Amino acid sequence: MRIYTKTGDEGDTALFDGTRVSKTDPRVSAYGEVDELNAWLGLARAQAPPTAIDEVLAAVQRDLFALGAMLADPAHRIASRVEKASLTSDDVTRLEGAIDRFEADLPPLRRFILAGGCPAGAFLHLARAVCRRAERAIVSLGREAVAPVVIVYVNRLSDLLFVLARAANRQAGVTETEW
Repeated sequence: MRIYTKTGDEGDTALFDGTRVSKTDPRVSAYGEVDELNAWLGLARAQAPPTAIDEVLAAVQRDLFALGAMLADPAHRIASRVEKASLTSDDVTRLEGAIDRFEADLPPLRRFILAGGCPAGAFLHLARAVCRRAERAIVSLGREAVAPVVIVYVNRLSDLLFVLARAANRQAGVTETEW
């Protein structure tokens, strides 16, 4: 199989149901934002964060492939055929558990903090911002366009990325800069 298919040479692409749409279609933009988020998480992982953070990020990267598949499936059929291409409330609960676990070791926030810190922490702060952009793109599709769990998952994920950035910085001994 070749990496190039030439099917997108005219500026369109196929969704999972075979529908051809413009590469500027809001659905394509939304899963493109999720793909970019996944790439930023890969870069954060390349900074060798602590093992516990890296393990959470690896699971999130797999989730993001499922989320992208769900966004590329306007008929909502792939999740019923491909188990790894679905997200459930259990996945949201897993994110919440990770937030609680990492936040328990952090000092309480008294002020806003500036993004930055150690390399892994800084990339996680950036990933959080990209996650919020992806969330806006997904929400702009309309509530009926995506499974409700998708919006909840992405909202919770941005919270997790903020907490992981703080945890990475704390474990690296980097003091947060308050605003």
